[in-house]
Amino acid sequence: MTTATPLPTWLTRVGVFDLETTGVDVTQDRIVTAHVGVLDRHGREIAARDWLADPGIPIPDGAAAVHGVSTEHARAHGRPAREVVAEVSEALAMLFSQSMPIVAYNASYDFSLLAHEARRHGLPELAAPQPVIDPLVIDKAHDRYRRGKRTLSVVAEHYAVPLDAAHEAAADAIAAGRVALALAKEFPLPESAFELHTQQIGWARDQAASLTEYFIKVGRLEPDEALDGSWPVRSS
Repeated sequence: MTTATPLPTWLTRVGVFDLETTGVDVTQDRIVTAHVGVLDRHGREIAARDWLADPGIPIPDGAAAVHGVSTEHARAHGRPAREVVAEVSEALAMLFSQSMPIVAYNASYDFSLLAHEARRHGLPELAAPQPVIDPLVIDKAHDRYRRGKRTLSVVAEHYAVPLDAAHEAAADAIAAGRVALALAKEFPLPESAFELHTQQIGWARDQAASLTEYFIKVGRLEPDEALDGSWPVRSS
């Protein structure tokens, strides 16, 4: 009989975080919905909070088709964007103050957009958020040559994690947390979440450099252009 490898102790409880937004530009787009929660080591959510914001700008039809929130609905039912940005930042800061790792899939998107929203509204930004756990970065690092897309839906399916309402902030956040649990069972991860955070900084930088090289090769980037590999908050 083989003994299962024990999970890192930081997985006893993890925060989870996800945003749904008006688009994919972290500098210009706005928060529409947000979810911050806490999962136990079995992937059960034991605390959660959701937000619906009026982003203050029209929600493009393409974005609304993804997350299901129209401009009209956000204006009628959403709270002022400044209040939502402040409360999401405060909720995350509280978890970080407890040294709780926060899981976010493609973390550099969510944390970068939140940082730009804070600047936009004259609010304090999260100061060097850590430890962050990004299943996208970890999966790419440990299973580099697996073919296919690396969207949350595809990766969740690969690790047998249910995701029944993709692109809904709570569903995506919880699924990302459960993928993190699955990765810890599949690959040897450091006992310290802070050590894993540091490793991901290097992995994200290397992954961006590799993707930059490919994009230049296929003509999607000019030879003097480069993707920003800073993580978990983009520098540009």
